[in-house]
Amino acid sequence: MTDTPGQEVHRRRVMYIPGYDPVPPRKYRERYRREAAAQAAISGYDIALGPKQTRGKFGWHVSAEMEGAAVETDIEVMYWSDIVRDSMSHGILATYGQLFRTAWIYIWSGALFRLMTLRKGPVIAALYPVVFLLGQLLAALAVGVVVAFVVEWMGHRILGIPLSFFGLVLGLVMVWAVLDLFRRQDGRFLAYYLMHDYAFSARYCGAYPPEQEDRMREAADQIAAALQADVDEVLIVGHSSGAYIAVSILSDLIRAGRIPADGPRLALLTLGQVVPMVSFLPKADRLRADLAFLSSRDEITWVDVTAPGDGCAFALCDPVSVTGVAPEGKRWPLVISAAFTQTLSPEKWKALRWRLFELHFQYLNAFDQPGDYDYFRITAGPLSLQSRFADRAPSKSRIERPVNRYTSMAA
Repeated sequence: MTDTPGQEVHRRRVMYIPGYDPVPPRKYRERYRREAAAQAAISGYDIALGPKQTRGKFGWHVSAEMEGAAVETDIEVMYWSDIVRDSMSHGILATYGQLFRTAWIYIWSGALFRLMTLRKGPVIAALYPVVFLLGQLLAALAVGVVVAFVVEWMGHRILGIPLSFFGLVLGLVMVWAVLDLFRRQDGRFLAYYLMHDYAFSARYCGAYPPEQEDRMREAADQIAAALQADVDEVLIVGHSSGAYIAVSILSDLIRAGRIPADGPRLALLTLGQVVPMVSFLPKADRLRADLAFLSSRDEITWVDVTAPGDGCAFALCDPVSVTGVAPEGKRWPLVISAAFTQTLSPEKWKALRWRLFELHFQYLNAFDQPGDYDYFRITAGPLSLQSRFADRAPSKSRIERPVNRYTSMAA
């Protein structure tokens, strides 16, 4: 491969860690294919996808010509959507049980009120499934009461026989039928999905579930193998709740001495992070320790990208500082904004503004007025993450004040 002046990366490995998302990895490949083509047409570079060339289960290969250089990249998805699907298999009653337990944990711990002092958007997003599911329950109960009343009235006035018991049974059947109808339509409302998401994080009050710890160890092994490969950069991308998972995986690798001194550059890109939703919980000792540890390491480059327009993320909140665990000598992350109102045209911004779920994935998409954040230049371009943002100042509007009540850390 011919060297181009200034080219640092000829070959790259990208490990993508999704958030709480039940979709199969191929959906991420198709998003990358579609959005890379759109960004290439806008920005004037060439990018093409092919079959994966690594041993991982889920991934693809990218060949790119940009900034006067040719780069080969292998992207792999760190799979845990099966764990997500299992956690979403609860029925109606179990979901309402999750609702009350999760709400109690966030209210009792004080996390809910402290999170609201940072960004109201993600807290409103967290409250949405609670309010919507309670609204569904009230609507179902109302239908059940009306049905029971009508049946009893018909028994008294028309048939002249008591039908109270039959009316009660039929009313309860209608309550369940209405709740089941809402559940079957959740693809439109996403109330059950979001409730399962927040319940998954709160189930152990901020500690990782055992099955997730197992999967994180597998991901650590895959990253360690990539660091032994003939590549110039290993880039870990954590989106949404995948951001804090990535922090813990990399912390484990560094503590275990699995980062070769003469190996490829190691970088972490966190996108649309929701770290405070977990790090503010009482038993998130491991995550808080990992945040503090990783924020001062010189083995990595860590860039955190959010946007105030993303109502599901803690936009421009430094996840280490707001958690209250910033150590002396803290270096990371570099907190910058994707600035949706500037990097998206007025027409596209208007079309996406109230599509909150799609906005949360915009970091992985094309921008029609791109700034210095371009997902495809970062993942398939000739510069390392470190060099690409070496002269980038952090966002002036970032939030760094410590807000968290719980700052204990695992030993």
